[in-house]
Amino acid sequence: MLQAFERLSQSHETSHNTIHDSVTLDQDTRKKARIKISTDQGQTLGVFMQRGHPLLVGEVLKTECGLLIEVKGKAEEVSTAIATNWMDFSRICYHLGNRHTSLQIGELWVRFKPDHVLEELAENYGLSIDRTAAVFEPENGAYGSQKHGHGHIHSHSHD
Repeated sequence: MLQAFERLSQSHETSHNTIHDSVTLDQDTRKKARIKISTDQGQTLGVFMQRGHPLLVGEVLKTECGLLIEVKGKAEEVSTAIATNWMDFSRICYHLGNRHTSLQIGELWVRFKPDHVLEELAENYGLSIDRTAAVFEPENGAYGSQKHGHGHIHSHSHD
C-alpha cells in the first residue's frame, strides 16, 4: 500500500515533476485526515495528514516513495442558489452563514449540501435553486484556510 504523509500545492512545487496518479474524492472524504482509498489507477493509498486541514482540489500528495498523486474533486449532490443581484446574494450569504453550514461561494451563487430548509430560505430571498451535481469545495473557515497560505504542509505522524 502506498502511503502519503506530505501535501504540495500543484502550482509551484510540482511544476517540474510528473503526476503519477490521481484520486477523485467527494468533499466528505477530502476533509478526513486519515483515509484508505484507491487511486484512479487502482492502487491502494493510505493518506495520513494533519487533522483539521481538508485536502483541496488541485493539491498533490507525495507518497513515501516519491510518487505524486493529484487530488481531484468528485461531482456530488449539491444545491446551488443563484441570485440576480448583489443585495439578495449578500443577504442569503449572511443568513446561511449564521446557520454554520459549509458553503462554497461564487459570483452571485452559493452552494451547499442539499437541504430543503436552506433551499426554501434561499428561494424566500429571491434566489433560484439548481440541483445539478457539481464538485463541492466549501470555504475552509477563517482559521483553516490554506488557499492563500504557502501550500506546503508536512504531517509525519504515523498513527
